[in-house]
Amino acid sequence: MYSVGIAYLLWFLSGFGALGFHRYYLGKIPTGIIWTCTAGLCGIGSIYDFFTLPGQVREANIRNAIYGDISGRGGGRQSWRYASDGQAHIIGKKESVERIILKLAKEKGGTLSAADVALEADIPLEEAKRDLDAMVSKGFAELRVRKSGTLVYTIPELMNGDDPLEDL
Repeated sequence: MYSVGIAYLLWFLSGFGALGFHRYYLGKIPTGIIWTCTAGLCGIGSIYDFFTLPGQVREANIRNAIYGDISGRGGGRQSWRYASDGQAHIIGKKESVERIILKLAKEKGGTLSAADVALEADIPLEEAKRDLDAMVSKGFAELRVRKSGTLVYTIPELMNGDDPLEDL
């Protein structure tokens, strides 16, 4: 999360916004370069930023949460709702796909398909298959074949007993 206090501090340290340090901080690299090269648009942009900096910080925090934090500071997915005043508020982090897979496997007796995961996690089928295959490659799950010939993923620790499955 970006801070209004830090943004104002950087605004002050960059010659009252002339060098655009606050814009770099908020991820506005192109306009930061413009501010650096033009002394904050000859001071007009710096004055504008002084009055709009809290809104810019709020925008940067929303953009950061929606598109993800490329700096690696952030966590997993987050869900948002918009309040009546237009402010965005974090309700809570969504569960990781791995956690959803484990919960679903527990509910289904340790056996599940990529389609089950895609539906439950609200992700594309290819992503669900990729996540399940990653669990197989790490040794947490196994890929098996039902007697009917369909492929299923199993989490041995969560299986109810011996199901009629063949090893792949």
